[in-house]
Amino acid sequence: MRIHIATDHAGLDFSRHLQEHLSAAGHEVVDHGPQEYDPIDDYPAFCINAAKAVVRDQQAGVEALGVVFGGSGNGEQIAANKVLGVRAALVWNESTAVLARQHNDANVISIGARQHTVEEATHFIDLFIAEPFSLEERHVRRIAQLAEFEATGDIAGKNVDR
Repeated sequence: MRIHIATDHAGLDFSRHLQEHLSAAGHEVVDHGPQEYDPIDDYPAFCINAAKAVVRDQQAGVEALGVVFGGSGNGEQIAANKVLGVRAALVWNESTAVLARQHNDANVISIGARQHTVEEATHFIDLFIAEPFSLEERHVRRIAQLAEFEATGDIAGKNVDR
């Protein structure tokens, strides 16, 4: 699987570990930055580029997921979710890692590099990558509603306020 990753200065050391770990597991890793430590760098472009690459790959039929991280993971998740077609979930434990894929078919996860040990975060990412989407009708339906809202600003028959 192709895994797109991005961070900011807070996750740079973790990024290097993650690239080695995922490559050793047989994944193709694409690093969207940063390449060097800059304590005042800005994460949005890095995370948006990783998220766009995930969507582009998936639309082309390439099996791909994304991992974005920073100090808390919050801003990185927000940035990734600005990309049309991304469903980025903030992951902070085993359950959220599994459910992000299983129920939400998340294609990107965000993790706070300052919130977890490298081992914990790596474990969450491994769980996320390994978990398939359940394909349960209720989850498929809900994801379709989100996609409809993204495309039209409405969800037919669901009383979305205008």
